[in-house]
Amino acid sequence: MTRLLILGATGLVGKLALQLALADQRVSKVVALTRRPIPPAGKLENVTVDFAALPGDAEWWAVDGVISAFGTTRAVAGSAEAFRAIDFDTPLAVAKHARDHGATRFALTSSLGADPRSRLLYPRTKGELEVALKQLGFPSLTILRPSVLDGLREPARAGERMALIGFGMLAPLLPRRLRVSPASMVAAALVEAAIAGPPGVHIRHNEDMG
Repeated sequence: MTRLLILGATGLVGKLALQLALADQRVSKVVALTRRPIPPAGKLENVTVDFAALPGDAEWWAVDGVISAFGTTRAVAGSAEAFRAIDFDTPLAVAKHARDHGATRFALTSSLGADPRSRLLYPRTKGELEVALKQLGFPSLTILRPSVLDGLREPARAGERMALIGFGMLAPLLPRRLRVSPASMVAAALVEAAIAGPPGVHIRHNEDMG
């Protein structure tokens, strides 16, 4: 039986991943790290934390697989520094603690176009996180690079809504990699990778997820 830890369990993709993990018979325990409490469930251990001061010696770090669906935008975060703290510092800190406690699989929601050499903050930060995670030595590391996510986000992001409309109109003309990514498809891919991810580093796009 597999023990999972989920980072971002209250977000669009993370919430769906949490539901799938709780319903999966291969999973014996799900640790969800959140800022505020979430409703209890049978095999859920909800740990409320200060992400800027994560405890390194907690017993709940001892899991088999980790799902990271944690992220924001610069506009929501309020500054480039705040954005990087959320999209880079926190996922990397969680990955380090879990790896130190024996986790062997890590599944990340990154982004289409992630590139550590990009001049743009968002893809550069995503790319830098991918590089940093590769250096931690997880036996299995799965990086998902979805396009614009399709799903009910709370609160809604105006930029994503406009992008969804545009991508939807252009869908017949776009290669599958660039089409809208259903949040449910991304969540399912994350859970599967965290439970049974194959050895090595795997980067997956839309055409590899569904």
